[in-house]
Amino acid sequence: MISWDEFYEDPGALDTKPAAPATVKTQNAAPAAPAATVASAGAGTAASAQAAASYSEAMAAARTMTAMDMSSAAEAAVTPAAGKTASDAAAEAANQRVMQRIQHELQDLDTSAGEQELGEWTERVTVDDKRMINCRADLNQLVPFKYDWAWQKYLDGCANHWMPQEINMNADIALWKNPNGLTPDERMIVKRNLGFFSTADSLVANNLVLAIYRLITNPECRQYILRQAFEEAIHTHAYQYCIESLGMDEGEIFNMYHEVPSVAKKASWGLKYTKELSDPNFTTGTVDTDKALLKNLIAFYCCLEGIFFYCGFTQILSMGRRNKMTGTSEQFQYILRDESMHLNFGIDMINQIKIENPHLWDDAMKREATQMILQATQLEIEYARDTMPRGVLGMNAVMMEEYLQFIANRRLVQIGLPEQFKGVKNPFPWMSEIMDLRKEKNFFETRVIEYQTGGALSWD
Repeated sequence: MISWDEFYEDPGALDTKPAAPATVKTQNAAPAAPAATVASAGAGTAASAQAAASYSEAMAAARTMTAMDMSSAAEAAVTPAAGKTASDAAAEAANQRVMQRIQHELQDLDTSAGEQELGEWTERVTVDDKRMINCRADLNQLVPFKYDWAWQKYLDGCANHWMPQEINMNADIALWKNPNGLTPDERMIVKRNLGFFSTADSLVANNLVLAIYRLITNPECRQYILRQAFEEAIHTHAYQYCIESLGMDEGEIFNMYHEVPSVAKKASWGLKYTKELSDPNFTTGTVDTDKALLKNLIAFYCCLEGIFFYCGFTQILSMGRRNKMTGTSEQFQYILRDESMHLNFGIDMINQIKIENPHLWDDAMKREATQMILQATQLEIEYARDTMPRGVLGMNAVMMEEYLQFIANRRLVQIGLPEQFKGVKNPFPWMSEIMDLRKEKNFFETRVIEYQTGGALSWD
């Protein structure tokens, strides 16, 4: 067995007083009762009293020992060890006094506040205890998982990490500065889309952080929500990076959601679903409040991210197909991949809430959800007409209207509602490899695992 003398080359380096005799440890403790006596104690009340007394005596002994240990440490600290200067000894003594004070403050730490905070959430969590909303289980216990799909989406999001600065914007800068590089209509498309997206992702992030996170009572879903909030920050960073690189008027672009009617309408429509939930006093647990949360999820996942983003994505990606604004287009490709995962996660979460709370999904809620998706579709159609008054990039407002109706049907079906636009088709078949959510794991004819980190991202 290795002794401390063998461990330290200089035994004098440990100049501490020897530990108190073992008898001190038990000087205030009651002597142990013989086994026979314990066996014959009889009544449970007497045993409980004895246990309580033993516990009190043990705590008293511990406090005595703590005081003795601190006293010994202090004495050792003021006695300079061999080879140490007076300043070293003084510093050690000062440190010991600090530690003594902290230990004294923590000695009688009141844990009642923490216990009150946890309330009944003190037991180990089982899978059956977990629910999407209104769960009465400890939210700090991540495992065991109930929704494996949520955890997998979190892992996929982490694997797909990227940063805007990794994308070369030189070609975009040269094209944007060239007076003949883009048509006025193409320039308006770039500016309007950057104007909407630069603030839309901030609206989504605010809703996630201030409202959704605290109301979703499942830890693995919360884990993904934290990842999504970070990705929304990256997207806002990407738009800022594009705006700065192209030398645009930052005030004009970032305030466009106030100044341009078609952009302002979309932002205002989404914000009205956050007002109630953003109130710190808002809680779920009633039919009305649970429905308010469900409406918020439909508004932000199915409508904002699932419809409002699609006209802009199509326009910018169409430019990239024509070898224009290739850097901006590549930024949008990465953003689209993230947003598609956000959308799928949100739809899974909405459907799980419906399964666990079927009383919420009544006829009135179905009608309102349908109306929300139709309203969002109309707002996006108006935005398309505003950004494309004439045909550009192989598309026009009429084609975009049909495409948005096609997307709206998808959103309705995904949450269990009937299609509202009969016979519409996808007028942009080239978009299927980029935006079709059923091809989530095969974006741009490559696998998710092929772009694990930002430095290795490739669309080849």
